[in-house]
Amino acid sequence: MTFPVVGMVGGGQLARMTHEAGIPLGLKFKLLSDTPQDSAAQVAGEVVVGDYRDLDTLREFARGCDVITFDHEHVPTEHLRALEAEGIPVRPGPDALVHAQDKGVMRARLTEIGAPCPRHRIVADPADAAAFAEEVGGFPVILKTVRGGYDGKGVWVVRSEADAAEPFRAGVPVLAEEKVDFVRELAANIVRSPHGQAVAYPVVESVQVDGVCDTVIAPAPGLDEQRAGEAQQLALRIAAELGVVGHLAVELFETRDGRILVNELAMRPHNSGHWTMDGAITSQFANHVRAVLDLPLGDPRPRAPWTVMCNVLGGDYPDMYQGYLHCMARDPQLKIHMYGKDVKPGRKVGHVNTYGDDLADVRERARHAADYLRGTITE
Repeated sequence: MTFPVVGMVGGGQLARMTHEAGIPLGLKFKLLSDTPQDSAAQVAGEVVVGDYRDLDTLREFARGCDVITFDHEHVPTEHLRALEAEGIPVRPGPDALVHAQDKGVMRARLTEIGAPCPRHRIVADPADAAAFAEEVGGFPVILKTVRGGYDGKGVWVVRSEADAAEPFRAGVPVLAEEKVDFVRELAANIVRSPHGQAVAYPVVESVQVDGVCDTVIAPAPGLDEQRAGEAQQLALRIAAELGVVGHLAVELFETRDGRILVNELAMRPHNSGHWTMDGAITSQFANHVRAVLDLPLGDPRPRAPWTVMCNVLGGDYPDMYQGYLHCMARDPQLKIHMYGKDVKPGRKVGHVNTYGDDLADVRERARHAADYLRGTITE
């Protein structure tokens, strides 16, 4: 019996957890990693160290793979088109993935299909950014480089024309967006297969600290059933319109005046879906693998009324293993997921999941564990 080989471009924690989800299915993973020390490279059976920006490296890596997928969006679009032209299945394909690679392309396409977005346009220079600010009611506005940027990087809150110079130094187009008056951030996670089967996870609340995801609550507290359904339907429609195959995270703003607006798209497993590893019948990682192989998708329903994920960030306490004794003894239901990364201040090095019937209790357990592992608290 021959099992398929999944080629994963990128060696970060998303690849590591996707590989983990494929192990029970007997799948083989081949990894293209930047270094042998990358998170997924530590655990994958076949690791190729190379530059994903080099087409010949990608071609050589793709040999023997039944499908290529990704743990980031940074592979050049033209390289993916070349692989597809040579008959290599790429999922998601370049026609879809470009909407997660280029924020300008994303905004144009979402506007075209009628998806609700913040007011926006490409701006040429700081003076043009100031003109845009005037169009939307004044500063502050958000400026984003259209390519690159993650966890708050490549995004600026600009309060005057004088503040607007920095984004243009990157030498790529700059997208200006109105600064949305939002109550909270939400995320709608869905998975879609090549033949159009799709599943939707519960809409979650995502709490950001300094531009980095800190806490995810599933489902989003206080979000009425109709609004949650609308967000799920929006994500499913975006996936169908863009031809997404695999996992799609639609990051959303819930505005103070009651609207839901699309903030960002990610076409890979996503931080807002990490709760599914322990809180859903089928995790985002398992369903992403199923989708890219065109297998029937798994049940996305939650296992418990509430699940909370807290990211574990690096701090001044590098020996996190010492914290296991306290955290596991205090909460036998706690699930700890570490990524094998060196501890550096502010770096995502793992996450914890908790679940149960009482949201306040579930949230406190997750927060305590994440803070104790980081060394923020000591008891």
